[in-house]
Amino acid sequence: MAQKAAKQTARRNASILNRAHLITFGIHTLFIVLRLLIFQSSATRTTYVLYILLSSPSLFIEFWFERIGRPTYNNQGTSAAELRKSGEDLEAKGLTEYMWDVLYWTWGCVAVAALFGDKAWYMWLVIPIYSAWLAYTTFGGMRQGMAGLAGTENGVQPGAQGGSNRQKKLEKRGGQKVQYR
Repeated sequence: MAQKAAKQTARRNASILNRAHLITFGIHTLFIVLRLLIFQSSATRTTYVLYILLSSPSLFIEFWFERIGRPTYNNQGTSAAELRKSGEDLEAKGLTEYMWDVLYWTWGCVAVAALFGDKAWYMWLVIPIYSAWLAYTTFGGMRQGMAGLAGTENGVQPGAQGGSNRQKKLEKRGGQKVQYR
């Protein structure tokens, strides 16, 4: 049972990456087929420039996920491969989660642009707006956390709140008074 969690993470990462690659292949194939073959009269040079420019972040993110998340194995001449590195967890919170959001939204923008044309690329503007909102809420949360470190929280002086509820009950019953050094 050694490395059970690592093996599970490796299987999950490989599955996630394979699914992401298939979806990317399907969506980009849909765009190329629809724009080159079916809606070829409405496809201009701008269409292809926007496609390359605005789909490249998703391709970069997918390359990055492949690099950090793909498990690696040792093949030492035996049929059973030994796990060398399981890769980073691709379901982690924080930056990884944000990068998945960008990837999903870009997939949606490519699919809608394939069906409805160049005006659909304006949907991609949601990503910088979402980034600004995340930065603002993160900064606001840090600012509130730092206010608590300054010694006052909501105008209450330190020490005015007393100890824990258990200590207050003990003191109220006349039990031990807690002494602080």
